[in-house]
Amino acid sequence: MAFHEVRFPDTLSVGSTGGPMRRTEIVTLANGFEKRNTNWAESRRSYDAGIGVSSLDDLQEVVAFFEARRGQLHAFRWKDWLDYKSCAPSEEVSSGDQRIGTGDGSTYLFQLTKSYEAAVNPYVRTIAKPVTGTTRVAVDGVEQVAAADFVVADSTGEISFIVPPAAGQAITAGFEFDVPVRFDTDRIVWSLTALQAGEIPSIPVVEVRV
Repeated sequence: MAFHEVRFPDTLSVGSTGGPMRRTEIVTLANGFEKRNTNWAESRRSYDAGIGVSSLDDLQEVVAFFEARRGQLHAFRWKDWLDYKSCAPSEEVSSGDQRIGTGDGSTYLFQLTKSYEAAVNPYVRTIAKPVTGTTRVAVDGVEQVAAADFVVADSTGEISFIVPPAAGQAITAGFEFDVPVRFDTDRIVWSLTALQAGEIPSIPVVEVRV
């Protein structure tokens, strides 16, 4: 298995359904109280790629992509149209969108993350697949220059500074990103009659850890 640094066609993913899921175990006690526990520290996203298929050409494009990934074997990039920026979907990415660390005078590497803010218990998500050319970085509010001040590893989401930020300096970043996924099936079933009647095939994809 491998990760292919290619994105599922945007024209087909734009109409998809899906979103984050978690796995919570709930035990109801005899007194009516509950015990709740989760084995997942992070959420996992799933989608249905079949929603965007509306023609034979679309279906052929999906099948070609599916065959190139060898079904479930190889993972790939997916654009989640609801959640693909460090900011709100309607806003422009800026270097101050997300705080990703604090300088200590010796650390060169910082991982891109996105914080889902809440009044209580915010969730911080690791971003491993930023979109090439979209990452902006600032140190203490001063925007840095790509290649001259820092380098982005688009396959891992790591920021590498040429000179480590000084102690106490806030490191912030803005970016677009993809979700690493794989097909959640080894079989695509379709019917020409059904497609002509407006019925769509189900083509599930699921997030993977990279």
